[in-house]
Amino acid sequence: MRLLVFATLFGLFLDAGDALQIQCYQCEEMKHNDCSTPEYVVNCTVNVQDMCQKEVLVKPDGIHYRKSCASSGACLIASSGYQQFCTGRLNSVCITCCNTPLCNGPKRKRPVPSAATSNRLALLFLTVPMLLHLT
Repeated sequence: MRLLVFATLFGLFLDAGDALQIQCYQCEEMKHNDCSTPEYVVNCTVNVQDMCQKEVLVKPDGIHYRKSCASSGACLIASSGYQQFCTGRLNSVCITCCNTPLCNGPKRKRPVPSAATSNRLALLFLTVPMLLHLT
C-alpha cells in the first residue's frame, strides 16, 4: 500500500515538474540593448521554448539586438551555424542561447569588492609571510 501511495505521489510530482516555463526578453532590431526592461519580458511557451536567444548584429548604423524565446534545438543550431559570422566587425552576427530566466538581458556586472574586503586581504598577505618567518 505504501508503495502505491509513493508511486502515485511521485507520478504527480513528475507531472508538475514537466511544465517548466522560462521568461525571456523579446524584441526585434533594437539599438543600444534597450529591450532589457520589464515591458519586454515575455513568458515562453511551456515545454516548447525552453531557452532564451540573443542575437547581436553589427550594422553600419550601430549594434542591433534581437531577443526572443526559443527551443533548445533551434537555438543551438542557429548559434552554431552563425559562429563563423561572429567576428565583432561590420555585418557580424552573434547568436547566444541560455536557459535561466531573463538571461538574454544585459550582462550582469560583477560586484566590486568593498574596501573592508580589500583591507582584510592585504592584512592576510602581509601576515602570512611574517608567520612563516617566525617558524
